[in-house]
Amino acid sequence: MSEVLSLEQKRVIALGLFDGVHLGHAALLRKTKAAARRLRLPAAALTFDPPPAALVTGRTPRLINTVRDRKGLIERLFQIDEVLVCGFDRNMMELSWQAYVEFFLCGRLNAAHIVCGRDHRFGYRGEGTADRLQALCARLGIGCDVIGQVERDGLAVSSTRIRSLLSDGDLDGAVSLLGHPHCLTGT
Repeated sequence: MSEVLSLEQKRVIALGLFDGVHLGHAALLRKTKAAARRLRLPAAALTFDPPPAALVTGRTPRLINTVRDRKGLIERLFQIDEVLVCGFDRNMMELSWQAYVEFFLCGRLNAAHIVCGRDHRFGYRGEGTADRLQALCARLGIGCDVIGQVERDGLAVSSTRIRSLLSDGDLDGAVSLLGHPHCLTGT
């Protein structure tokens, strides 16, 4: 388990659900760790439980692994100092993208640098985009890196694609996109 850092501690934060902790997430987490080393700050990953889609759509999505498994993979495979598991409720869902960045990421979690994927969406109705995040971070004087899409065999590596492979029983295909053996705990 990661050591819980003080919320006053500045940190580099990777954003994402990280379901499966696949090769795309690996690029994001490596960039986070590199930025943290460069800035001499702890590296953190922010994930949600329950996943935002559960409240937004009213249906709990089928996940590749549990939040506990995600947390363990992120810590073990990428030496991330802290995995922040945030609850997702109506207040969080209705938070504007600007307030999410300014008051939650920078204010409450004390982000000094943020890393996200090109397709990352956040804030009310997903109005926050990677481009908007970079522009706001520049105005706030904090660093921001955006990771491009990671592909395998000409197709994007995604949790959706991995879920489909697992549903089809193609464990080898799923593992090739995960970059590690598939793990699942629970009933």
